[in-house]
Amino acid sequence: MTNTIEALDSGYRFMPGVSQYSCGVSALPGFAIERVWFSQPVPLKAGFDRIADILKSAGRPLTAFGACELRSPAPFTEDGFKAFNAIYIKTLIEWGVMRDGVNPVARSNVCPKLDPPAEPSFHAFSYTVPAAKDAPSSFVVAGSGESVEGKANYRDHTVALGDTSPAGILAKAKFVANEMERRMSAFDGTWQDTTAVQLYTVHDAYPVLESELGHRGVLRNGLTWHFDRPPVIGLDFEMDCRRVHRERVV
Repeated sequence: MTNTIEALDSGYRFMPGVSQYSCGVSALPGFAIERVWFSQPVPLKAGFDRIADILKSAGRPLTAFGACELRSPAPFTEDGFKAFNAIYIKTLIEWGVMRDGVNPVARSNVCPKLDPPAEPSFHAFSYTVPAAKDAPSSFVVAGSGESVEGKANYRDHTVALGDTSPAGILAKAKFVANEMERRMSAFDGTWQDTTAVQLYTVHDAYPVLESELGHRGVLRNGLTWHFDRPPVIGLDFEMDCRRVHRERVV
């Protein structure tokens, strides 16, 4: 099993990822993860302010912030994505969430093809709250597209680059589903434990729903398919998943 690290003053542990996000978070004993979904996308700065207010109202420190789901206007170039991430992590550093260059916060950042936001915005976020020690486990796995993360670039490490044929989508789906399983395993989780699974693609994923995702058990509680693109040009297929027992819309 992949090693995880306890984030200080957070109520969760995380699976290390890259500088812009972790691979996922899981509540520590005595805590549970809750998810808040914004009814409309909230621009990044205003979103951080609203999140801070919600955490304060819940009696939780800023360091309880554990995961977020972003929406951006269109896929970034690789350089544009790096520039965006530099802006995003500034607040995490100011909050004391990101320390010594290690980012514990899981993240998905995707780009709606229809009615995209005018600027990068929050769609949802998750945080920890106190819970009974025997409360069911909860985790959030960060989004992953069909490329190996942490390399010099995405393009040279992308599965079936530019191939959105049925064979190409199948290869992408296999890679992404395997990565979801790898990340869940860090928290002793499987598809059987998930309460929600999300898919992000604007291409025809129907041929892989039963043959690839279905036989793994991905569809046990249904699948939320967002008509969105992954955040970097050249990526076509992304997923994330979670085990969260309390969610609300604000």
